[in-house]
Amino acid sequence: MASKHDPDDAPKRASRDDKDGELAIVGRTVLINRPRPELFAFWSDFTNLPSFMHAIESIQMTGPKRSLWRVKAPAGQTVTLETEVTETIENQSIAWKSVEGSQIKTQGSVNFADAPADRGTLVSADIGYEPPGGDLGRLAAKLFAAEPNIQARHELKRFKMLMETGEIATGANHKTNDGDH
Repeated sequence: MASKHDPDDAPKRASRDDKDGELAIVGRTVLINRPRPELFAFWSDFTNLPSFMHAIESIQMTGPKRSLWRVKAPAGQTVTLETEVTETIENQSIAWKSVEGSQIKTQGSVNFADAPADRGTLVSADIGYEPPGGDLGRLAAKLFAAEPNIQARHELKRFKMLMETGEIATGANHKTNDGDH
């Protein structure tokens, strides 16, 4: 039996203690029926992320590898962070981390792999974050239904819908011009 401090081949998101040092780890994988280069190209342009990630209000590029993110936080708050792309492997992976001076500390990566039997692309996102307010902030996020594990699952589902159909289905009830619902 391995001790608590022995390295493990499993992804950090699968470990019993989902913290990487002080960062909580969130990770999800989704199968998307689109070619890997297309998905990689869309995600590589960080300004596309708010189109399917509801927690992100906006992303503005501040340099070739840097971007400024405005992210919704619990209780109607907003946090700002600047990120830097730390690694890009064309059509395979993108990794980033927040830079000094950001309101929250985060790092993440998204990996793109061909699915078996030519069924599309497996997209895996692993994000480490230090919630505003630490463990207390994590608890508050769960209470306000903004828990990152749940958000990550929903955001990848929205990414799948957007890439496969060109739109994101919602449960919203819209009125038409003739008054029908």
